[in-house]
Amino acid sequence: MVLAQLGGSISRAIQQMSNATIIDEKALNDCLNEITRALLQSDVQFKLVRDMQTNIKKIVNLDDLAAGHNKRRIIQQAIFNELCKILDPGKSSFTPKKGKTSVVMFVGLQGSGKTTTCTKYAYYHQKKGWKPALVCADTFRAGAFDQLKQNATKAKIPFYGSYTESDPVKIAEEGVETFKKENCDLIIVDTSGRHKQEAALLEEMRQVSEATKPDLIIFVMDSSIGQAPFDQAQAFKQMVAVGAVIITKMDGHAKGGGALSAVAATKSPVIFIGTGEHMDEFEVFDVKPFVSRLLGMGDWSGFMDKIHEVVPMDQQPELLQKLSEGNFTLRIMYEQFQNLLKMGPIGQVFSMLPGFSAELMPKGHEKESQAKIKRYMTMMDSMTNEELDSSNPKLLNDSRMMRIARGAGRPIRDVMEMLEEYKRLAKVWSKMKGLKIPKKGEMSSLSRNMNAQHMSKVLPPQMLKQIGGMGGLQNLMKQMGSAKDMMGMFGGGDK
Repeated sequence: MVLAQLGGSISRAIQQMSNATIIDEKALNDCLNEITRALLQSDVQFKLVRDMQTNIKKIVNLDDLAAGHNKRRIIQQAIFNELCKILDPGKSSFTPKKGKTSVVMFVGLQGSGKTTTCTKYAYYHQKKGWKPALVCADTFRAGAFDQLKQNATKAKIPFYGSYTESDPVKIAEEGVETFKKENCDLIIVDTSGRHKQEAALLEEMRQVSEATKPDLIIFVMDSSIGQAPFDQAQAFKQMVAVGAVIITKMDGHAKGGGALSAVAATKSPVIFIGTGEHMDEFEVFDVKPFVSRLLGMGDWSGFMDKIHEVVPMDQQPELLQKLSEGNFTLRIMYEQFQNLLKMGPIGQVFSMLPGFSAELMPKGHEKESQAKIKRYMTMMDSMTNEELDSSNPKLLNDSRMMRIARGAGRPIRDVMEMLEEYKRLAKVWSKMKGLKIPKKGEMSSLSRNMNAQHMSKVLPPQMLKQIGGMGGLQNLMKQMGSAKDMMGMFGGGDK
């Protein structure tokens, strides 16, 4: 991913400083120089980087720190806060409300991915219970309406546009009125791409804005155009009241730092980032979790939100019951694979776990892992109920494996590979046997049972090493907030 390299460089700089025997001025300067180099290479504006370095040095005065202070922690916290400051304008954007009609207008440069982003934005809100609609006011680019029509049809979202009308102001006005009558509560207006040198197009954008009176204007920014977004963002901000930013193409090889530092130009928060071409490759941007993941510190609350989205509340106690029994069947493996795929791209999910860096799963490997999971599920679709519900892998003899392979259209070695994966997961699952199930309201019960010692036996050695050994695992357990999040995950806490 575009920021994996940046995150990796910053994490390495902090790790090198942490490994130093004595944290002195030299160790701090080496760490800050490494971070500065990484940010400049990622196209973050020089002035922002210089200010960040100066601020950290002001905050971390090593001479004034009393003995016994954890210098590493203080420096890490200062770096975290300053990175957050670069990305956080200090104000929130307009948030649409269900049942109340909101108009959102998308603006940006040509080729920044506005039309695709409009559909992703609509699709995201549709999944959350909104009734979105799309209006194509881009009459400048040939094929713009066709693209929006195709995307909207695929996502089952109503749309409005015209092949004959050339006035974008008229189309936008008519589209918004049409969907207001149909009681759509989120009307999204897609406009033509333009840049700051095109005065006529910028004026047209202002007219569309006046005609539709949007509640929010979103500036869509391409992460691959270096430091140019800063000036462009300022020009757009001067013409219309840009209230939020969405950064696209964050899955490419571009640096992305220029787009992130353009937040400073618009004084508007980044609300989403596009991480791929597909509808679900669209992440909510929250500054602290984002920086936390960038530094390899994980995003525990984001991970829990993903769990809540894919595991229905009524299934959560049942899942914990199965976990405590240590009885792992192929059917349970199938259900967990389904949940994992629903969570979205695997690399995105793993980057939320503390100790994992996005660098650990290159883009190709992520697709390969998802393809393998789908392949395993296809093979399990060819099994009988008896085979799926048995926890004895010996039940699957040679003739049964031949039948499963033929039914799934896969070679027999793939079935054997799937069974090996099942045995490996069953071994991990069996180590959770005897975990007491907390009753509703028993907040401390799970944290007493799931101590760091217990967890260290369950986790693969490589993962434990990445988290930072037993010390890192204990910090992670603290991060769970007395297991409150874990309780929510399994539906056991107070509601």
